[in-house]
Amino acid sequence: MNDMVERAGAAAAVTRLTRWVDDFPVSGVRFGDLTPVFADGKALRSVVSELAEGFENVDLVAGIDARGFLLGAGVALELGCGVLAVRKAGKLPPPVHSRSYDLEYGTAELQIPTAIDVAGRRVLVIDDVLATGGTVEATARLLADQGAEIVGAAVVLEIAALGGRDRCSGYPLACLVRV
Repeated sequence: MNDMVERAGAAAAVTRLTRWVDDFPVSGVRFGDLTPVFADGKALRSVVSELAEGFENVDLVAGIDARGFLLGAGVALELGCGVLAVRKAGKLPPPVHSRSYDLEYGTAELQIPTAIDVAGRRVLVIDDVLATGGTVEATARLLADQGAEIVGAAVVLEIAALGGRDRCSGYPLACLVRV
């Protein structure tokens, strides 16, 4: 399949299959649920392929808890590299490296195991949705603090009105659909 058709197919599938839920997880937040995209085999395949597009010489894909795990594993397979699950606090046994950050509806903390040395490795950060940019930014900083080189970040859906792209600087940021 040529690149233009695949890109259009991935974006069309995301637009068609995303389920929007108002006031979730708290009042005033509009949640973009991508699980219907992931449940459609053709859509998932085109999304994974498109997220990997343009990123080369990647040593590790960092998939952000939890939907980023699904995407990150697929992108890592596409790029022929390993995958690192970036977890929410309390999900990994110690010792861990941690980073706290603000969400649009509170605060959170991300962790990676100290057993995986990311120093000097070229890392691509993957997540499902970019809203305020806090999660992607915190992940990139957490990895960079441990010596990783962030080669880019890629997301399926970007909610442009929340300005998250502005927080993600110093590396390329790709998205399939901006709303």
